[in-house]
Order: sequence, then C-alpha cells, then structure tokens
Amino acid sequence: MKPLSRLILTSAITLVMINAWAQASTQPSLIPYPASVTMGKGEFVITPGTGIVFDIKDGFENALAELSRLIPSGKSLPRPSTKVIELQKDAAITSTEGYQIAITGQKVLLKAGKPAGMFRAVQTLRQLLPIAIENKSTEIQSLRLPGLTITDEPAYGWRGVHLDVARHFFSIAYLKKLIDGMALYKLNKLHLHLTDDQGWRVEIKKYPALTEKGAWRTFDKNDSACMRKQKDDPDMAIDPKRIVKRNGKTLYGGFYTQQQLKDLVQYAAARYIDIIPEVDMPGHMMAAIHAFPDLSCEGGSHWGELFSTPICPCKESSFEFAQNVFTEIMDIFPSEYIHLGADEVDRKSWAQSPLCKELMAKEGLKNTAELQSYFVKRMEKFFQSKGRKLIGWDEILEGGISPTANVMYWRSWVPEAPVTAARNGNRVIMSPGNPLYFDNLPDAHSLSNIYHFKVVPEKLTAEEAKFIIGAQANLWSEQVPSENRADYLYFPRLLALAERVWSAHLDFSSFQQRLPAHYNRLEALRVHYRLPDLSGFAEHNVFVSQAILDIKKPLPNLVLRYTTNGSIPVATSPALSKPLVIKQPVTIKLAAFTAKGLRGEIYTLNYKKETYQEPVTVANTKAGLQCKYFKKYFLNTGGMKTLQPDSQFIAPNITVPAFVSAPSFGLQYSGYIDFPETGIYSFYLLCDDGGRLMIGNKEVVNNDGQHAPLEKSGQVALKKGLHPFQLHFIEGGGGFTLQLKYSKGSGEPVRIPDSFFRQQ
Repeated sequence: MKPLSRLILTSAITLVMINAWAQASTQPSLIPYPASVTMGKGEFVITPGTGIVFDIKDGFENALAELSRLIPSGKSLPRPSTKVIELQKDAAITSTEGYQIAITGQKVLLKAGKPAGMFRAVQTLRQLLPIAIENKSTEIQSLRLPGLTITDEPAYGWRGVHLDVARHFFSIAYLKKLIDGMALYKLNKLHLHLTDDQGWRVEIKKYPALTEKGAWRTFDKNDSACMRKQKDDPDMAIDPKRIVKRNGKTLYGGFYTQQQLKDLVQYAAARYIDIIPEVDMPGHMMAAIHAFPDLSCEGGSHWGELFSTPICPCKESSFEFAQNVFTEIMDIFPSEYIHLGADEVDRKSWAQSPLCKELMAKEGLKNTAELQSYFVKRMEKFFQSKGRKLIGWDEILEGGISPTANVMYWRSWVPEAPVTAARNGNRVIMSPGNPLYFDNLPDAHSLSNIYHFKVVPEKLTAEEAKFIIGAQANLWSEQVPSENRADYLYFPRLLALAERVWSAHLDFSSFQQRLPAHYNRLEALRVHYRLPDLSGFAEHNVFVSQAILDIKKPLPNLVLRYTTNGSIPVATSPALSKPLVIKQPVTIKLAAFTAKGLRGEIYTLNYKKETYQEPVTVANTKAGLQCKYFKKYFLNTGGMKTLQPDSQFIAPNITVPAFVSAPSFGLQYSGYIDFPETGIYSFYLLCDDGGRLMIGNKEVVNNDGQHAPLEKSGQVALKKGLHPFQLHFIEGGGGFTLQLKYSKGSGEPVRIPDSFFRQQ
C-alpha cells in the first residue's frame, strides 16, 4: 500500500441485491447491544462505486482489512464516489475500544480514538450487513445499511473465553475459528489452558520430552465416557486425527509448535484479542512429572484422593525448570498477563518432605498453604522481572497473596474470595463455575443465568468494585472430545456473556428478541451452535386415554424430526409436521433440524399409560412441608435414607432457607400436595446438585447425583385432592440451585403456590 496521506479504496460488489432492513425504525439485532442507538431516516446503499476512505497515519489497517474482507474490493476507480465509508480518528473518544457510527443516505462515518475501537466499530457494521456477506460463495450487488447513530464502549475491560486444550486437543484452525467468533461479539481475551495432568500441549525447546512424552496418553476414564455417549451423540466421538499407534499402544494427543502459536498470537492480535497462556503449576503437573520425575518431592507423580502429586517447591531445580518453561512461554506470548494456575494442589507430599520442612522453618512458614504462597510469590517476582503480571485461580488467596497478583475467581462455594481479593487491592476476573463453566450442560435456563450474572459481588462498595475487571467463560474439556462439541457448548451462551460484560444497559427480553437473527449468521460461519430448546413436553410423559405431542417451533425455519424405534433422528427421519396422537406406550426420540442440516438437542420422550392416582384423606392439615436437614456430604439422595437428621423445620414451599448454611447438606421435604382439579400434571425439577420428586406412589422426576444446574421433568396423572409428596435434595458444595415448577395440560410451567403444600 502506497504511503499516501489520504488513501481511497473502492469496493466492487457484484450480482444479487440483499436488503437487510425492512424499516429504518426497526431495532437493530446487535449483540452486544451498544450503549446508545438512535435510529435515523433512510439507508445507505453500498454499490460498486462506494469508496472506503481513511488516513494511513491513523493505524486503522486491521479495521480496513476486515472491512475490505466483508465488502470485497475490486479495481480502483480514478476518483471516489460521493457516497463513502469513512474511517476517522477522533481523539475525543478516549476508551481504547470505544467508537461511534453515523449512517446517513450519503455517508457511513466510523470514528474511534484507538485502532481497537475502530475494529469494534467494523464488527458492529458487520452485524448490520446481511448474513450473505459471510458466505463467500454468494456475490452481492448492493448492500443496505439503516440510517442510525451509535455511540459505544465496553462496560468491562476483561471479556474472556477459556479453552482447555490439555484434556482434549483442538486444532489451530479451530482456535482461529473461535477467535473469529470472539471478534464478532467483541470478546477480547482468549485464555488457553495449555498443560494439565492429561497432556502437555506446548513445545518447550529446552525440554523436548515434555511433548515427546507428555503430549500423548492412553485413553482415560473421560475418554471412555465420551465413547459411551457417542452412541447417542456423534459430537461426543473422539477426533480420530488425535489417535496414533506407537509401540503397540493406542495413544491420544497432540501439541502446538512454538511457531504455530506465534502465528496464532498474530492472528488474534489483528483482531485485538489477547491470548493468555496458562501453564498450571505447582499442581496439575503429572504430564510434566512423568517426563521429569525429580520435579516432585518424592519422585514421580500419582493420583491422590482428589488431585495428583505436585512439583516440589522446596527444590531450587523446580524453580529453574519453571523459569525456563515460562521464559519460552513469554517468548511465544507477548500478553501482559501470564496465568500460573496454582489451583487444586494436593500438598500432602510437601508436608512429609524433609526438604520442605527445612525450607518452611527457614522461611518462617507455618503450613503448606503458606508454602504454596511462597511458590506463587517467587514465580510472580520472576514474571515481574520480565514485565509480566501473574494471574492465579482464587486458591492463591490461601496462605497470603501479594497486592499485585491477579485473581481468577472460580470456586462458587467460596463467595468471599472475590470480595477478599478486591478489598486487598487485587484485580479480579469473575469466572465462577455457576454459571460460567461452559462444560456444564446447557439447558433452557442457561442464557438467562449468564445474562443476569452479577459481575460485581454485592458486598463491595463502588470504590472496591473497580477491582473487578470483568468476567470469563471457562470450557474444561474432559468430556469435550470434538470441535463440534466445543461449538455446541460455547454458542449461543457466549453471546449472552458478550452482552453481559460489554453493555452498560441490560435488557434480557430485548436480547431474546435479537438472538434469533444471529443463528443464521453462526451457521453461515460453520459454527455448530446449540439450537433453541424445544418445549411442550416432559421427559417422562403419561396419558390416561391418549396424549398429543404438539410442539411450537422456537424458530420458523426449523424442521422437527422423530423416531419411535430407538434410533437417533437424522435428516431423513419422519417430520413432525402436525400434532402426533399417542394411544400406546412408546419412546420417541425428537430433534430439530435447520435447513442446512444442523441438528439440535436430541430429546428422549417416554410415554406410559396410567390411571389417575386416587387422593388420600387426611384430617387437620396445616400449611407448609416438614423438612429434615442433614449436615453431611452425600453422593446421591439415597445416602440420607438410614440417617437421623441434624434438625427439622417447617418449610412454606420448596426453597432452601438462609439458615441452611452447611457447605454440603441434604434436605428431605415431605407432606402433601393439594391439587384443585383432576388432570395430567408436569413437574420440572431444576437442581444443583441432585434431587428426586415423589408424588403418591410414583417417582415423578429423578435428577439425582452430583452435577451442575440441570432441569429434568416428568408427569403424573392425579385426581383432585391431597396426594403424598416428597422431594429429596442434596448439595455437595460449590453453590446450590433448587427450583420446582409445574404445569397442567399444555400450560406454561409456573411456581407451585404455597397453598398447595400441606403437612400434619
């Protein structure tokens, strides 16, 4: 490109006319929604004569390249059209990512103070353009943009996405695709979890054995779980490109060369996305210790009760190894932040080590938590000597923390951690397991939970809240064996997070209205996103004479397909084009499909014929339910069966009172439920961790076990009157969720009125 003070490029766009806007007054379907949008009159039409104008001194080359990619350039014309798209620097816009857009019939003006802001402006313009621009096989003659004015900047500086490439490996091509999706929705930090017990994924030239040995493993229990699940979901199949045969063994693995990662860093930087590398230590280091056994205190590594043997912080050789590794990591990644991890450390081997006892006495360390802090602080000083800032998971608060360390909060069951860190002056990134661990299965509540997530803890003052710098979604890949599965878990949840951390003014109803416009764009970008949930049925359904399966499609272009022989629905399965009458017991597998063949969630619907349960006669009932409280850890609700409760109380409904504060506990609600009329009732039990619902002589919903927030449903046929009621619930630690709703017939699920619950 010639070094002219004013440079004009001209777009040449051919073939089909697409109009993205029916009316200029329509709310634009932008995600995240800008701080201010004012709709204007008319529209700007991009034609082969439209020029793109910018000043080469402004540093907007990346934004220009992106705009030129969206609007393919042809030959230059001798002079520009009077209608132009102009990229203009405005020093008055001080936010690094802030921008303004003004569209009239004569001009599109993009203004920003910094290159990142101009790039964000182009992404907003991209969302205003028709989806056809994403499909390079479709040529477009003219494009229309609505008249409007936008002023925008982010609410938070850290808008992150995490991917664990250690448990399962993901290609550079997929990482670029993820970066492209992040750029579209203005997310700006990609946190790569590069090492763990199950795999070492980054080339370290000083220690080639880390990838020669540590990048490969035999199949583990999570691989086996994925293989079992692939029978019902092809996305759970392990990528065959990651499987090799060596010395008679079948191994899974892979790693990135340093040059591959350097190229990826440049790719992300052109989109104003920082890649934050994580090499997790002192724990989660089994892959490295297998290659270098002397890294641990006892020699080698094995699994303890919960975690693996960590490296030894009492050997200078451990620090030499760590510093050598991070020196090469810093050469690859120029990011301001380096993630040390430092979570889930099994410190038992340290407590037994003579070397550690000697070091603790020398340094005045009272316990192994302070010894871990000693390791973290030494590593932070090394990072600082290289001009970098340390991030650690919130366990780095234990044993003491320096005021300059950055804390990534993840342990939902330690709600004071981000409060303590912020009050200590540490900057905090919010990424709690509920709702920001995206390996937790999505359901109908996921988008709302993410959108309404409180980034700033309520206990913080306005001044303290300044230390909360943003939030991040984490995807741990133990059971994410394919890139399609990763897409399914990321999208559309990332869109809800993107708006939550960018937009200052939040409106979930508006978000829900804007979201459908993005599904087709995601599909055009080959994103294997999760289709909207289907509703109008339960997992376990009953009927007395017959049932009717009648589903309202969440998107008009979906086709519902089903099977009754136990097979998975495919694109050629029968279409559910009209209500299906069911008169005999049957199991139906159901899924939605897009026109391009993308399949949504596979639902298994069991139908069983029943007679109405008879009510019971009970005299002198009172409001509420009896509840037994167990202060103990349970794997499932059955663990409470033979135990005596620690206490009992009367509950007005299915809620957990504030005085139930044990880290792990169980609750047994019992009494009666009074139904005002005879009918088929559906129940929806959302819980984290496990729960079971029994009405009369029937288990209606089984949502038992240790798991993240998950809703399950079931039906029961009941006559009017009182019916015995039991709900058992357990919380294993980490923050609980408990919600029970019901519906009758085809009605919407609602909260059960307190007046329904009775006890003696």
